[in-house]
Amino acid sequence: MILAGPSLPPARWPTLVHALERAARDPSGVTFVGLDEREVVVPWGEVFDRAARTGAALAARGVSPGDRVAIVLRTEPAFLDAFLGAWWCGAVPVPLYPPVRLGRMEEYLVATARMISASGARMVVSSGATRRLLGGAVERARPALGCEDAGRLLAGRERTRLRLPSPDDLGLVQFSSGSTVDPKPVALTHAALRTMADALVCETRPDRSSDALVSWLPLYHDMGLVGCLLGAATYPGPLVLIAPEHFLARPALWPRAIARHRGTISAAPAFAYAYVADRVRPADLEGLSLSSWRLALNGAEPISGEAMRRFAFRLAPQGFDPGALVPVYGLSEATLAVTFSRPGRPPMGRHVDPVRLARDGEVVPGDREVISVGSPVPGAEVALRDDEGAELGEGRLGRIWVRGPALMRGYLGDAAATERTLKGGWLDTGDLGFVIGGELYVHGRVKDIVVIRGANRSAGEFEEPLAAVPGLRPGCAVAVGSSEGGEGEALLILAERARGIPAGEGDVALLSEVRRVVLEATGVEPRVVHLLEPGTLPRTSSGKLRRGEALRQLRAGTLKPPSKVTALRLAALAARSRLSYARARRGERTGEEDQDR
Repeated sequence: MILAGPSLPPARWPTLVHALERAARDPSGVTFVGLDEREVVVPWGEVFDRAARTGAALAARGVSPGDRVAIVLRTEPAFLDAFLGAWWCGAVPVPLYPPVRLGRMEEYLVATARMISASGARMVVSSGATRRLLGGAVERARPALGCEDAGRLLAGRERTRLRLPSPDDLGLVQFSSGSTVDPKPVALTHAALRTMADALVCETRPDRSSDALVSWLPLYHDMGLVGCLLGAATYPGPLVLIAPEHFLARPALWPRAIARHRGTISAAPAFAYAYVADRVRPADLEGLSLSSWRLALNGAEPISGEAMRRFAFRLAPQGFDPGALVPVYGLSEATLAVTFSRPGRPPMGRHVDPVRLARDGEVVPGDREVISVGSPVPGAEVALRDDEGAELGEGRLGRIWVRGPALMRGYLGDAAATERTLKGGWLDTGDLGFVIGGELYVHGRVKDIVVIRGANRSAGEFEEPLAAVPGLRPGCAVAVGSSEGGEGEALLILAERARGIPAGEGDVALLSEVRRVVLEATGVEPRVVHLLEPGTLPRTSSGKLRRGEALRQLRAGTLKPPSKVTALRLAALAARSRLSYARARRGERTGEEDQDR
């Protein structure tokens, strides 16, 4: 069975870059919201003027058309300068995540150096405190043109003419989330980016010329970058941006900004809806109206129907329409979106028997809710296949394959991984799901399957009941298959204690409760349960838990909480970073002298 989305409309532009000069004339712009709700507005005309100046500075420092430029910046005007400036001079931006867990800086520097090298970036652009801490990554990766300060690039007054690419040119390298393997550099052409932008407009604005987008999503992540920034910049329209770290510190910033700006479209991963429902106080929303919010897109991780219902109930007094909640499915290898649910109806769930699904691959009624993520976006096709690649019919669990013009060219510099993933024009996503009534239901990832008594069980099936266990951090538990504690593969739970809950005598009762809750919900009792300190479980740059990496670290004895961050430790990190920059510069000079000889 193949699900096919509607046809794409004729392309408005050869590439999104072609749309930039026209977009500069739009009277709207980008509003940056601070933690204290102070706002900085940058009109689109100024955004593109800054990009032209940054592009000229990049070219003057040796960046040539087609070169990759790694961008390590937070949600700030400098990110737009660097990203659009790279496009302005014909280069290829590579957004990378800034340090978000300072207690794990060494891991971060190693991972960032690997991504700089894997992407082939010739220059890194950063600024401020982020740049001061990047020295270790720059020293390891040794990009040919070093690490430039975004502010210095903008300081020049020269502007460069916009360099228009071909649709088949490389337009963006975005890294996959890395929830099951190390993040891979996804190579996207300008044609793929334009196709996705056109498909999103069909899905989100079929009869509207403009919308107000509000986002706290990271700009290095496909939902925040492609879905929000590029959509608003190239169509164009008003865009309101909140830094993700500010949202996590004060989640009320998100609905308050939507109310203040009459936002119509906003997207978030599933955890954010539960986070707002649990953390936002009534006083934070008093007097606000959310009636303008017509699309609340929900994707990037397993979707909880219960969390969405709590979110809708919590915001109902502010006029939020439950029909605005739209579960979606996508991945970076498809540029962004693959399927959208139909707006205007409450999210549609189906209760299935997880044991029958695991044992027979058959969808029958049961007690585990799985939420529909809708049907393919324009231009996309979805197929369900077995492990040998044969197509499966409705109501059968299988691997989700995707085809369409927005697929990646491949993994940059990794032909073997590309060949394993792209097969005859189809992308094997590595996700499991089933189709009923023409809609896709996602059940989990192949690599996160837990084999219990010969049956393939979804890790989420064991993790979901733990969200309500007092004493555990909600959403901070992983289920993996392990031979630890006995022969054969059995269920192992790794769960973080809630903040403020010390290790000690209460652990016995908490361990017992974890076992009881999982057994009652799934019929399987965990063989081993490990209680961890808050922040111990490894995560991707977008916040997804890395189950396989958690198990690997447990076995290696390296699964430990992050180091405490103090002013002294930050000073030491900055000092080491300066030494690394100095060594990297000496290495550059030595290389230049060798070339001269």
